[in-house]
Amino acid sequence: QVQLVESGGGLVQPGGSLRLSCAASEKFFSIATMAWYRQASGKQRELVAVITRTGGSSYYVDSVKGRFTISRDNAKNTLYLQMNSLKPEDTAVYYCNARDPSTNSPLLAWGQGTQVTVSS
Repeated sequence: QVQLVESGGGLVQPGGSLRLSCAASEKFFSIATMAWYRQASGKQRELVAVITRTGGSSYYVDSVKGRFTISRDNAKNTLYLQMNSLKPEDTAVYYCNARDPSTNSPLLAWGQGTQVTVSS
């Protein structure tokens, strides 16, 4: 079973940057569309960004466009999310998952996530 381990979160001031990583346990990663999601306290989990298996195409939710960049290294089975110009409303637990491109549904069990807190 593929396991996902997110890391890189922390406390950052508004306007700051963080780089999240997601390590996958198997080479399944290299053939999967991958995505970052986030869940703020008291809210439903939401999609943040998607990247195709080759990295040739990506999608971002409007609220992060121009600030976040999703990327991947298939040789390392690792997904990244570079987050710049962070805002307090970006505060959430961030998760990665594989994404079924036909149904847009997450494919794997959720990892533990990584907490991002944007506060002065």
